[in-house]
Amino acid sequence: MKKKIFSMLLAGLLPCLLHAQETPVPTPQWRPVYHFSPPKNWTNDPNGLIYLDGVYHLYYQHNPFENKWGHMSWGHATSKDLLHWQHLPVAIPEIVGKDTTTWIFSGSAVLDAHNSSGFGRNGKAPIIAIYTADQPKQQKESQFIAYSNDGGLTYTNYAGNPVVDIHKKDFRDPSVIWLEDQHKWLMTVAVPFEHKVQFYSSANLKDWELLSEFGGQGDTRKIWECPSLTPISVDGNPAKKKWLLMVSSGNPDGATGMQYFTGNFDGKTFTNDNPADKPLFVDYGKTFYAAIPYNHLPENRQTMIGWLMPFEKATSPWRGQMSIPRDLLLKTTPAGIRLFQQPSAVLDASLDKLPAAKKMTRKAMTINSKAVPLNGKRYFNTNTNWIDATFTPGTASDFGFRIAQQKDGNGVVIGYNTQREELYIKDGNDVQRMSVAATGNKIRMQVLFDRSSVEVFVNDGEKVLTTLVFPGNDASGFSVFAENGSVQLDTLKAWDLDK
Repeated sequence: MKKKIFSMLLAGLLPCLLHAQETPVPTPQWRPVYHFSPPKNWTNDPNGLIYLDGVYHLYYQHNPFENKWGHMSWGHATSKDLLHWQHLPVAIPEIVGKDTTTWIFSGSAVLDAHNSSGFGRNGKAPIIAIYTADQPKQQKESQFIAYSNDGGLTYTNYAGNPVVDIHKKDFRDPSVIWLEDQHKWLMTVAVPFEHKVQFYSSANLKDWELLSEFGGQGDTRKIWECPSLTPISVDGNPAKKKWLLMVSSGNPDGATGMQYFTGNFDGKTFTNDNPADKPLFVDYGKTFYAAIPYNHLPENRQTMIGWLMPFEKATSPWRGQMSIPRDLLLKTTPAGIRLFQQPSAVLDASLDKLPAAKKMTRKAMTINSKAVPLNGKRYFNTNTNWIDATFTPGTASDFGFRIAQQKDGNGVVIGYNTQREELYIKDGNDVQRMSVAATGNKIRMQVLFDRSSVEVFVNDGEKVLTTLVFPGNDASGFSVFAENGSVQLDTLKAWDLDK
C-alpha cells in the first residue's frame, strides 16, 4: 500500500486499515491455498507482471521487515501454472541514502527485445522495470527505471534516474507496453488528485515525451492510480480492436475499487467510447484494487491480477493476497462494448489434474425452499472450493449457495434475488450487491472461495463481485439453497483445492 492509501485514510475512506489491531497469533485458517500470498509480512499492489520463457513473474509491493505497510520494495515470485508459486528474494529493495529514502512503489516490467535501452549484455535482451520512486522526505514522486540481466532476479537502478519527473508529490504507477506499429514504448501513468492519466512515448525507455492526457470522466469521487492501457480484440475478432483503459479509483457504492473505459487510441490520444459521465466498473465488491495486465503473453492473451485489500482483519504472519488471475475479454452487448472477466484458462489444467475425490459433479435437480448440503465427509470441508453452477430461475425469490456454514446452518450467503435481478454476498450484517440480469433465462455463478476470499463471476464474467470473509474454525459447511419457491439447478461442478 502506497502513499495513495494514506491519502485516502485522511479522507476517511479506509479507517479500518490503519486501526485494525495487529495480532501475533498465526491465522492459518485464513491463509489462501490457490491465491497468491507472501510467506510473511505485508503485500499490496501487483507489480511488473511479465511472462518469460514459460514462466509467469509476479512482483508485488512488499514490506520485507514487518507485517504492516512500510519499507516499500518489490517482492518476487514465479509460477508455471498461475497456481503454484515459487517465492524468491526481494528483487528491488528500498533505497536508503544519507539524505533521502526512496521507496519502490508500483510499476511494470517489459522485455526489451531490441535492446533499445542499451542495457542488454552478450546479445541477451534485458528486463526493464519501470516504477514510481517515492521520496517521503522530499514529498515527491517520479518515475525510475532499473534493468536486469539475470532473468529478473535482481535489478540495477539506472544512473540517470528519474526518467519522468513533473515535480509533483503524487504522480505514480507507470504501465508500459510496446507499440509494434510505431516501434516505440508507451507509458500510462496517473496524476491521482487531478483524476487523470498521462501518456508518454519513448524509443529507448530513458527519454520520454508527453503525448496527451485523459481524465475528468467516469467516476471522479476517488483519486486515480494504477492505470493500464491495453489493446484487446472485440468478440474474439482480431480485426476488431478496442483499447481498454483501467484505473484504480472507486466502485458503485463509493468504496475503493476500479473502473474502466473502452475507446480508441491513435498513438497519441485516447478517446472514450462512452459518455463522459458514464462510469463502468471492473469489480462490484469493496476488495479488488490495483489490478494490472501481464506483459508479453503469447497469442495476444490478456490476463490481469489484482490486490485484495485486507480491511477487516489482521492476519499473521502475512497480510494481503492477490486475486485469481483473470482473463480479459471485450464483448458486444446491447449496452455497448463491455469488459468480461474469467478465471484464467491456464488454471483449467490444474483443475483437470485433481483426483476424482476432489471433483464434484451433480446432475440437474430442483431445489425446493431448503438447503441441500453438498460437502462430503472428507472433501469440500476446507473452505477452498471452486464452484461452477448454472441455474434456471423458477418460483424462488432467492437462490444460490451458502458457504462457510456453521453447525446451525448459518454462513456466508451468495444469493441471487429474482425480483431485483441482483447478485449479493451476505456475511453477517454486511451485504454487497450488484445488478445483473439473467442471460437466456439462465444465471451462471462461478464462485471461488479460498479460505478468506470470495470472487463471484456471473454470466461468464459479465460482472464480478469480490470480497473477503473470515469464518470461524468450525464454519466449513457448503450447500445450495432456494427460498420462497423452487429453482432448477441445471449443472454443478465443484473442485476442492485444499492441499
